[in-house]
Order: sequence, then structure tokens, then C-alpha cells
Amino acid sequence: MLLKLEKFFDRFADWLGYFTGTLMILMMLNVFYDVIMRYFFRTGSIAFQELEWHIFSVVFLVGISYALKADGHVRVDVIYDNLNKKKKAIINLVGTIVFLIPFSLLIAFGSIDFLMEAYSTHEISGDPGGLTHRWIIKAFVPGSFFLLMFCSLGTIVKNLNIINKYNDEEIDAVESVK
Repeated sequence: MLLKLEKFFDRFADWLGYFTGTLMILMMLNVFYDVIMRYFFRTGSIAFQELEWHIFSVVFLVGISYALKADGHVRVDVIYDNLNKKKKAIINLVGTIVFLIPFSLLIAFGSIDFLMEAYSTHEISGDPGGLTHRWIIKAFVPGSFFLLMFCSLGTIVKNLNIINKYNDEEIDAVESVK
């Protein structure tokens, strides 16, 4: 049961990775267009320039959930690398429950007022010709941290599976000695 649940969370996180990869391609095309227009045709669009950082923000905010699944986040590798898989799983489990989930809750719920203010005031770009509906990009802040919390459930399940696997192997090893 836990293995099926782990696969579900992995597939979901992989989908987020594909989504952010697609956004990266769109962002590169946007930058390419912006550079060509600016340097070869001496024109440009404020909206396209703003769209670059909007897409980059979404890539970063949504991509952190995929980075968690892919184990691409920062940790103190000096200590961590010398541990066995079971101890690593315990550290990951405790870190996720004690640090990641509370931090994600803090940011997700703390940024909702930020989003609601942008929505209620109909915040737009301060530059002429800039993007409107700035609340859409600001919605990705709480949304991405809710996604991170959801994906952290996958991390919890994955590490529980690792701990259970090594507990079973230890039990089998003790029984085989008898």
C-alpha cells in the first residue's frame, strides 16, 4: 500500500517537473524574442520583459516540489553522506516533519494576505504597457508551498518505506542467523 502511495506522489512530482521544464522552454523563447526585438529591431515590450520574471518565478516556486522529490535540495553532506540508508531516511523523515511542513505552512498561510491584497486592489504593473492581474503570479506563492507540503507527504511515505525495508531486512538477517 505504501509503495503504491509512494509511486503516486512520485508521478505527481514528475508531472510538476515536466511542467516546469516546459515553462523553461517558454521562458527561453520569450527571452530570445525579447533580445531579438530589442537589439535587432530597436523595439521591445515591457509585458514580455515582465513575463520573463513571472515565468521564472513560477519555475522556481513550482520546481521546489520537484527538487524535493529528486533529492536536489541543500543539506549538510559532510555528515549525511557517511550515514547508511536507514539513518538517512530517519533524518529526512524528521527534517520533513519538524522543519519542512511547518515552514511551508507558515509561508503558505502567511502569503495569502499578500495575494488577497493584490487581488482586491487590482494590482497591475507600475510600468506603462506592463502586465495586469498581478495577483495571478502572487497566487503561486501560497500555491507552491501547498504543493510543497503535498509533495512532502510523498517524502514521508518514501522514507517510511526505506525504514520499513531495512527493518524487514534486519529481522530476516537475525532469523537467518538462528
